[in-house]
Amino acid sequence: MVKETTYYDVLGVSPNATSDELKKAYRKLALKYHPDKNPNEGERFKLISQAYEVLSNPEKRRIYDQGGEQALKEGGGGGGFSSPMDIFEMFFGMGGRSHGRSGPRRGKDVVYQMSVALDELYNGATRRLSIQKKAICDKCEGRGTKSPSTAPQQCRDCRGTGIITRTEQLGPNIVQRFQTACGECQGKGEIISMKDRCKSCEGKKTVREKKILEVHIDKGMEDGHRITFAGEGDMEPGLDEAGDIIVVLDEKEHEIFRRIKKNDLLMQMELSLTEALCGFQKVIETMDKRNLVVTCIPGEVIKHGAVKCIFGEGMPCYKNPFEKGKLIVQFLVKFPPSIDPAAIAQLETLLPPRPVVNIPPGEVEEVELTDVDLERDFRNRQQQRMHREVYEEDGPHEHGPHMMGEGMGPGVQCATH
Repeated sequence: MVKETTYYDVLGVSPNATSDELKKAYRKLALKYHPDKNPNEGERFKLISQAYEVLSNPEKRRIYDQGGEQALKEGGGGGGFSSPMDIFEMFFGMGGRSHGRSGPRRGKDVVYQMSVALDELYNGATRRLSIQKKAICDKCEGRGTKSPSTAPQQCRDCRGTGIITRTEQLGPNIVQRFQTACGECQGKGEIISMKDRCKSCEGKKTVREKKILEVHIDKGMEDGHRITFAGEGDMEPGLDEAGDIIVVLDEKEHEIFRRIKKNDLLMQMELSLTEALCGFQKVIETMDKRNLVVTCIPGEVIKHGAVKCIFGEGMPCYKNPFEKGKLIVQFLVKFPPSIDPAAIAQLETLLPPRPVVNIPPGEVEEVELTDVDLERDFRNRQQQRMHREVYEEDGPHEHGPHMMGEGMGPGVQCATH
């Protein structure tokens, strides 16, 4: 039982989420709330990155599960956190590029998430993606001014650095310095007067350019696969190269098939009790519209939950589409809700005999079997535990026992997120 679930709630996963589920949740949220896409969601982006950094590290996750965020802050393996941008770039494979003096200066890479059906990853597909990117203004050739003879003026507030530094006295002999982007020049270090600005880019030197890209999805590509369009990203004055466009594939759930172990597919097949005991023939329609006939001969009994596989009918292998993984079939036997009592005697003659049960002599107690929902009971116990923890943390309340226990009506439930 984990102590707190805040980080799991931030990523929208359960406390028993797998590594792959954490990655998929982070990818979706990081792309959605990235500052380039949502400038007002910077704090949320930081929290998403912080949650993923902790939960993706087995040791930090163990400490967090046992002691919560407080345990991490107390030196349990995660008091300081990496930059959200560093995590984002490492996750999407955008790190390690030369942006300094040792190589060409490049524009920003732009990441897009493309939702794709499992059928498209099975059969291959071509999709069109409409993008927007920064391009150097043609009218002023990236100067930002109307006339080539007019140059931007250095910002007086930041003296051309684009950064304002201020100090704050925290205590005796303790001074802390803060750096923020200059509000006068928006961090650019220079200012162009309204009358001198290029009308096309309004002095920004760049314009937003629309373009349609054709994204080729090859057979066997996986969820999270990155398709890179080199030089199709942002470009700004003073840079040597444009950045890249990176398209990240997001696999949607299929109503029948689920991809497991990279190249295997899993499906569930329902059988009636008669089919499970007496044999059957079933037709499976593949994602490339072929029909596979599955036969079970009479006399072979299929148990509920039994798993069998068909070789060569799974997902195509990436870059080797003529080779495929396994199609794994899990059988679900549907039992009838009841049986006509008049048919039971005849049915018993066909089935194996019942085992003999010896009832101990003397007094015995006869009891009844009642249906139970274990999952619902588990949720109720969790809610009761949360109520107790909140009550104990807040201390005794004005109304005493009416806040908990016998005073609480059966319809009251703890709010969950």
